[in-house]
Amino acid sequence: MATNSEFAWLPGLAAKTAIYKIAAAEIPAERQQMLSAAASEIAAGLQEHGEIALNFICTHNSRRSHLAQLWAAIACTAFGVEGVSCVSGGTEATACNERIVRSLRRAGLSVVAQSPASQNPVYLVQYEERTQPIELYSKKYDDPSNPSQNFFAMMCCSDADEKCPVVLGAIGRVSLHFVDPKISDGTDQESATYDHRRDQIASEMCYLVAQIAQQSAA
Repeated sequence: MATNSEFAWLPGLAAKTAIYKIAAAEIPAERQQMLSAAASEIAAGLQEHGEIALNFICTHNSRRSHLAQLWAAIACTAFGVEGVSCVSGGTEATACNERIVRSLRRAGLSVVAQSPASQNPVYLVQYEERTQPIELYSKKYDDPSNPSQNFFAMMCCSDADEKCPVVLGAIGRVSLHFVDPKISDGTDQESATYDHRRDQIASEMCYLVAQIAQQSAA
């Protein structure tokens, strides 16, 4: 298994990733059970197909789905899981929320906007010096840029879960249902709420991917 020292993490991010790995052990038992069950399905799918994708789906593809996509990708790098790509989408396209961008920067990631004046800018997110940046922008879950087969539908909110009873092409479905940090928009607790949700999602993605790595090696 890969360790933080094997990567050229951006300054401060190595320590942050180590914290998320430790925090994964403190995830509530019911969430651990859900994530472990999901990891079993994903590991089985990976073994069967060789390569799979995790498509993190939310209503607007603006907050939670971006966080989950990004931290799942970082976790795959940190735990040495190969053959898993991480994407995201919504039931409708809007934009990656600027509060998410600020929270990611506070965590030590490099986030650069392409065409920042666009209503739906593409953000290039760098977490490791030798890897290509991850593109974050809002799109529908079935956008042509996303896989149309051999993917797991990772449902980040209950609304999208209800609106999409069937996700065509998915070989599995996981109901993650993260609480929307949008409830804090415009309040004194905005930054703290977004950072808390960021940290929760990062820790849970570390737990999920660690379980995938363990079960794939068994």
